[in-house]
Amino acid sequence: MPFTLIIFLLLVPGFVVIGVYLERKVSAFIQDRLGPMEVGKWGLLQLFADLLKLLQKEDIVPKAADRKLFLIAPFVIFISVFAGFAVVPLAPELAGSGAAVGVFFLLTIVSVDVIGLLMAGWGSNNKFALYGAMRAVAQIVSYEIPLGLSILCVIMLTQTLDLQVISYQQGIYTPETIYLFGMRELGIDVSGVGGFLTWNIVRNPFLLIAYVVFFIASLAECNRAPFDLPEGESELVAGFHTEYSGMRWALFMLSEYGMMLLVSLLGAILFLGSWNTPLPNIGPLKLADWTSGAPGTFFGYVTGIFWLLSKALFGILIQMWARWTLPRLRVDQLMYLGWKVLTPVGLVLFFISGVWRLIGV
Repeated sequence: MPFTLIIFLLLVPGFVVIGVYLERKVSAFIQDRLGPMEVGKWGLLQLFADLLKLLQKEDIVPKAADRKLFLIAPFVIFISVFAGFAVVPLAPELAGSGAAVGVFFLLTIVSVDVIGLLMAGWGSNNKFALYGAMRAVAQIVSYEIPLGLSILCVIMLTQTLDLQVISYQQGIYTPETIYLFGMRELGIDVSGVGGFLTWNIVRNPFLLIAYVVFFIASLAECNRAPFDLPEGESELVAGFHTEYSGMRWALFMLSEYGMMLLVSLLGAILFLGSWNTPLPNIGPLKLADWTSGAPGTFFGYVTGIFWLLSKALFGILIQMWARWTLPRLRVDQLMYLGWKVLTPVGLVLFFISGVWRLIGV
């Protein structure tokens, strides 16, 4: 447990450093420009310069603001996001708190950030900040429905809320027999083959659609474009954090990148094989065995962390690609997509997952 805590204390701040720099470079590549280049070689020290600038900025509290709410709000959001990492399994035998209801805990604790958003908007005593907070809350509450339905599809298939158990079920170390596409009638046992053939999106191919629903809903949960209406500059200045400056503003940005990493890790765990290798055993080529360390060994920790973070980083790159490619949706379009498209699709997928479980296993 202390070892896992140390990893997360290094991983999350490290990702923020890499993520901010990566986003600047990815956006520059998409828009055919260079991005930060002046501070350090290839602009590698730009983030540290920005951090030094934020540390020196004055922490301003508006005179008419509710001081207690205004000061506490960034920490409520920060804690609610980063507490979610407590149940994330990074590798075999490296499962953080190891909570048996990890999925339930994760969805519950992350939802607390809604309170922080309301506190920030209301406590600022600024109409634009309040409008931004109300939009953010309405957006998050709306998209939690399809997000939860897509996760329930996985729970229906795996029959557990334990993220580590879900991880073990998607690789060569599974204690269960896994049939191709989850269909016992086919009689093709892929338990010893491993790789992508044991991932949940292959065990139930409809979960690939569920993963698309999960990904779209997670963008809205993170307030990422094209769902960044709470921060629509032309309409709301900067959304719920309009009145914040210095390190309190930086906490909001830190929480946003932390949420990006958290939902990407969760998507990889639930749908893309978690810390299991994507390479299957092919005859004498034991690719899955060679690229997967035995549970409890140092090699198992290294390979597990590598594969999980690689899959999460892939999801983050797609998030960045979407941000710098797609235009922002209007409020009515956002709500239409959430309630009239993704939610019905999620309900249909939930029904299909139940039927798949009954006839396949």
